[in-house]
Amino acid sequence: MPRFIKHGIIILTTLALIPPALILRQRFAKKEKRPIHFIHDMDAQEKFKAQSVNSFFADGRSMRPPVEGTLARGQLREDDHLYRGLVNGDYAADFPLPVTMKMVERGQEQFNIYCAPCHGFDGYGGGSVATRADELQEGTWVPPTSLHSEQVLERVNGHLFNSITNGIRTMPAYASQIEVEDRWAIVAYVRALQKSQRADKSVVPASTLEAMP
Repeated sequence: MPRFIKHGIIILTTLALIPPALILRQRFAKKEKRPIHFIHDMDAQEKFKAQSVNSFFADGRSMRPPVEGTLARGQLREDDHLYRGLVNGDYAADFPLPVTMKMVERGQEQFNIYCAPCHGFDGYGGGSVATRADELQEGTWVPPTSLHSEQVLERVNGHLFNSITNGIRTMPAYASQIEVEDRWAIVAYVRALQKSQRADKSVVPASTLEAMP
């Protein structure tokens, strides 16, 4: 094959690689402007963003409030015992759900996430947040209540559920973060935690006692 044909093939091959290289460069390079969108599909549909103005409505708000007197499907929550911890207007003493080992373990998991930072993993109020606040000594910190105090021990389950749901004194509400069933699971775990600190040998299985040093 003549030399000029070989050189031509090499040149053409090199030139043919330039467009894909430029395309790849543009594909992965960061740009300040949005890329050209030939086929919009549903990626760039017309819509009102949060907190934007919508002149169609008299109040000018694009975010519409719930229709007065209506409830979302599944949000009736008429069971006072389950959703508010109440029975006949008073705090419930028992649980609205069966207390199982799975429920208690779930309660421990949620307790360690949301409660332990202040109350501590043992419930005595020595969590990492409380310890740090004591070190800072800024004068605004209110120590968390020990879950083993007589005051908390005397509270019925519905009262503890309400405290988690709506907060109590300086403790914030956790209703928006913890599901209803998980709040009851936390109450079940708190009861197990309290019992673990006040139990005597009569409630410990003999096999466990024999295994202890």
